[in-house]
Amino acid sequence: MEFGPVEDAFKEAVDNRVFPGAVVLVGRGEEILFEGVYGLRSLLPEKSPLTQDTIFDLASLTKPIATTTAIMLLVKEGKIRLDDQVTRFIPNFGVFGKSHATFRHVLAHCSGLAAWKPFYEEVAKSEKIGGLKFVASKAAQSFVLERIHRERPIAAPGRKVVYSDLGFMLLSEIIEQISGRTFDRFCQERVFQPLGLNSTFFVDLTQLWGRRTRPGQERVAPTENCPWRKKILCGEVHDENAYAMGGVAGHAGLFSTARDIHTYMDRLGKCYEGKDPFLPQPVVREFLTRNRSVEGATFALGWDTPSSKDSSSGDQFSPASVGHLGFTGVSLWWDLERNCHVILLTNRIHPNRNSNKIREFRPFIHNLILKTLFS
Repeated sequence: MEFGPVEDAFKEAVDNRVFPGAVVLVGRGEEILFEGVYGLRSLLPEKSPLTQDTIFDLASLTKPIATTTAIMLLVKEGKIRLDDQVTRFIPNFGVFGKSHATFRHVLAHCSGLAAWKPFYEEVAKSEKIGGLKFVASKAAQSFVLERIHRERPIAAPGRKVVYSDLGFMLLSEIIEQISGRTFDRFCQERVFQPLGLNSTFFVDLTQLWGRRTRPGQERVAPTENCPWRKKILCGEVHDENAYAMGGVAGHAGLFSTARDIHTYMDRLGKCYEGKDPFLPQPVVREFLTRNRSVEGATFALGWDTPSSKDSSSGDQFSPASVGHLGFTGVSLWWDLERNCHVILLTNRIHPNRNSNKIREFRPFIHNLILKTLFS
């Protein structure tokens, strides 16, 4: 296979400032078919090179890799059933007509919860008024979760698809309640370590205050020069609500490398084929099947699938594909029919989020890669 045109496309994207840098990995099972590193890890405060083992803020890839996998484990163990109501674990969540929302609804983004709310603004305001440390604290996490419990829905459960961060914040809370561990510790002990993901982790900001540097910071791709936090973020979650909650949340906060994600995809693929006991084949297949209970929905459980028009995956992935995007400039698409995956990690919001050129680049590069593989 000749990946020269793919390499040229990445070099051109760096020159056109689609992103400062990118790591791409194309895999089939455990085999790496192509891997490329382009551009820079950082532009500010100084330029530094990107490497194969650069760690990226995965943003919403947290949802499938961490939160959804954790939920699959709990389903495997019989501690959660997909059609259980959320109120089984959080009784107060049932207010304002949300009592019929199930885990299936939340995972498929049709629970009725809003897409996003600027909870971090309320947290920051409370800190300013109170004069005490509140942002990125356990107390702030509890405050945000309580707000979600009392949220008015924008639709009845199962009636409307709205991609929702709020639902995945709720899932991480329930994982903590069931397991008796913090969400990051559960993921580390039950997901990352068993799968051999040695560079995949959350950064608990409540444990880092007072330190001038972050562990392994020189390997992390910085994100935004944030107007709110008044600094270039590096080794701290970019997502504002996750930051306000202390860096550990079900919707964002995970850091990882392309190689680790490839390892994850290989193991999940073996589970999908019934060749790995980490997760049962029926559970994995149910989670990776598009939810068709709501007309026009594209989501599976914790994953997205290619839309019929203008999909970020391009138009070369088969209908039997799943994937996800992250705001920081990362994406993951997996063709289940042809057993191949494309991992794209970029720092497109460094040093700011002003450019949306990646919207055009993603489908273009996915089409180019798959045509290289299968034409």
